[in-house]
Amino acid sequence: MKKLQILGTGCPKCKKLAENTRQAADELGIEYELIKVTDINEIAGFGVMLTPALAVDGDVKLVGKVPDPEELKKYIA
Repeated sequence: MKKLQILGTGCPKCKKLAENTRQAADELGIEYELIKVTDINEIAGFGVMLTPALAVDGDVKLVGKVPDPEELKKYIA
């Protein structure tokens, strides 16, 4: 099971990244857990200074943008 983490404080872009990530994972048919990390200190612990960001299994894959579900598939597959 993949652990997909949305790093962000809950802004509209963060919510859109979560929505697009969920759609991409569902379309890929993978087992996953989607976690929203909203604590600033925890986000900084990933080395992320710009949100939203996506981490897959604890590894930051993208920062500061909201790709569409098709593009997200390559990060989470």
